[in-house]
Amino acid sequence: MAEPVQDRFAAARHHEELGEAFFDAVEPARFPTHIQRWRNQRWADRIGLGGLSYEEWIAHFGRFEPLPGSLTQPLALRYHGHQFRSYNPQLGDGRGFLFAQLRDPVDGRLLDLGTKGSGETPWSRGGDGRLTLKGGVREVLATQLLEARNVDTSKSFSLIETGENLYRGDEPSPTRSSVLVRLSHSHIRIGTFQRLAYLNDEAGLRRLTDHSIRYYMPDLWSEDEGARTLAFFERACANVARMGAEWTAAGFVHGVINSDNVTITGESFDYGPYRFLAEYDAKFVAAYFDPFGLYAYGRQPEALLWNLSRLGECLMPFASPAKLEAILDGFSPTFARSLAKATLDRLGLERGNLAADIAFAGFVYEFMDKSRIPFERFFFDWRGGRASLERAEASPAAEFYRSPDFERVGAGLLERKPAASANLDHPYFAGKTCTLLIDEIEALWAPIAAEDDWSGWHAKLNEIAQAAEAYGVTAPVTAPESSRPVPSP
Repeated sequence: MAEPVQDRFAAARHHEELGEAFFDAVEPARFPTHIQRWRNQRWADRIGLGGLSYEEWIAHFGRFEPLPGSLTQPLALRYHGHQFRSYNPQLGDGRGFLFAQLRDPVDGRLLDLGTKGSGETPWSRGGDGRLTLKGGVREVLATQLLEARNVDTSKSFSLIETGENLYRGDEPSPTRSSVLVRLSHSHIRIGTFQRLAYLNDEAGLRRLTDHSIRYYMPDLWSEDEGARTLAFFERACANVARMGAEWTAAGFVHGVINSDNVTITGESFDYGPYRFLAEYDAKFVAAYFDPFGLYAYGRQPEALLWNLSRLGECLMPFASPAKLEAILDGFSPTFARSLAKATLDRLGLERGNLAADIAFAGFVYEFMDKSRIPFERFFFDWRGGRASLERAEASPAAEFYRSPDFERVGAGLLERKPAASANLDHPYFAGKTCTLLIDEIEALWAPIAAEDDWSGWHAKLNEIAQAAEAYGVTAPVTAPESSRPVPSP
């Protein structure tokens, strides 16, 4: 006899505890058809949903029949936010909702299953609440490669084509439709706090802050209101600084770093316009509607710090402004430490003296900026440092390593030991670099649009999966003590 669905995973419904002022119960769209295009089997297996049949998968992630024990009805979340630094009080989940919550059996963390393209909500603002199939394809590719490059990102969990014709100004129309489900560690955004501050709802802010600590940072809990508020803010700042550093090391440009797109857990999500760099370019912009480069690659840390300052303003009723400001002052050093770690992790090198590691990371990006070496090529060639000297010397990019600009980087690579996780014997490092440039995405999409030919898409996903395995991303995770929730009062 098949195992009952409800016995396969640990369901939760904690977001409801915040109260109806934080969300709107909504009905999912009814789609003409359901064709599964992507199923994240690795993460489905991890969280206990890997055994769902095709029909069960469509039922839960295409028709959005509730998962037993979790939310009984989808919730469109309420939030505000600054969009390109202009405040917008008319935001909220306009084409998505929180579908379910559950617990990760590996690390105990609370997980959200949220949607994109699941229909209209009270916050749709005249939109149709739908997602193009191309948009869904792009998001799956982004999250898979970001995960492979060790960026803490939402996971594209399911992509189902839905059989509608959509009209868009930035795609040839009519175009095909889809609904995406993503797996995230929280959908609580800076904009969630901003909405309550805008409404002068101090009680709601206190409830949201305590909820965030209880379920996402339980190791910070203190009976002292001011102390736990400051601890929460410091952790949120550290999370976001780490995310920005991981973007930098991955050569990733988000495109729309609005305050409603930044979560307290520092998990990258919501991929509309994005790009991976072909080469280091601090001024590179992903979104065509960002003409002044507010969210350019080199300005992403600045944008994240600006958003965190808005979060700090929301917390001023509960903590000293001077102490909140002091925490913000720590963003840059935290970013520098995080970037050193992310850079050495990508290179498969052991970390050593912190000051030296930070300086080395600076030399790396200075060299990449001056030389304009292909971004991913550098990290591929020098994975393991001195252990890869022979491969680097035989690389198509070897001429870059003979430049005087490379001397400090080369010295730093050779003096550091390869990390145990470098995994240099993996077949990936005997092949070619795995990239995802805009022309590659367009080349993958063209045969899908013209002939429903998904072979290139599957080949790219297999290539990304090999890279993820080579970089150790698929290794098991040990559950930390800090992931255990604080019991409700």
